[in-house]
Amino acid sequence: MLLDAGNMEGRVTKKLTVIPEQCSGCRICEVVCAIKHFNVNNPKKAAIRVLNVYPQPVTRMPIVCSQCKTPACAQVCPSGCLRLIDGVVRLIREDCVSCFKCVEACPFGALYAHDDCDWPIKCDMCDGEPECVDKCPKGALRLIPVAALGEAKRLNNILSYTQMKEIEFYEKGEKKTIRYAEIGKEEL
Repeated sequence: MLLDAGNMEGRVTKKLTVIPEQCSGCRICEVVCAIKHFNVNNPKKAAIRVLNVYPQPVTRMPIVCSQCKTPACAQVCPSGCLRLIDGVVRLIREDCVSCFKCVEACPFGALYAHDDCDWPIKCDMCDGEPECVDKCPKGALRLIPVAALGEAKRLNNILSYTQMKEIEFYEKGEKKTIRYAEIGKEEL
């Protein structure tokens, strides 16, 4: 794996983020990606795939490359064709030996194979302007500043605490309860 030691100015400061609750399953992102990269209306040639999980509740989850800082796909690549350049894991097609080990190694299942392609299909972030984000009618795909990642989860955690009446915990093997109405009255 080769890491780009280039200037930090061109470094990606935003990440492609999925909000599955907002995904309608329309698959426009797949079509847009395939048209942009292969000039074909074939979602199987997209670097993003919408996974549907049934029965109830139906979950729709767009799967796209996380652009890992230490990419597992690049670590298993025997030819070094996957390179972290300006925060994006890029596939250098002319160096690819078509072993597809990267497809198996991706912990998110975000690299794809297609019979028409001699190389894996992988998100390249459309040079910083992802078409899928632009065209998603529900806003399920977004470019989020790296510094804001996890903000929604942090907020949900805080909100869940405001709804709690008590919390149970174990101290030295003994189960204890703190009731929030009694905070400040417990013995220290």
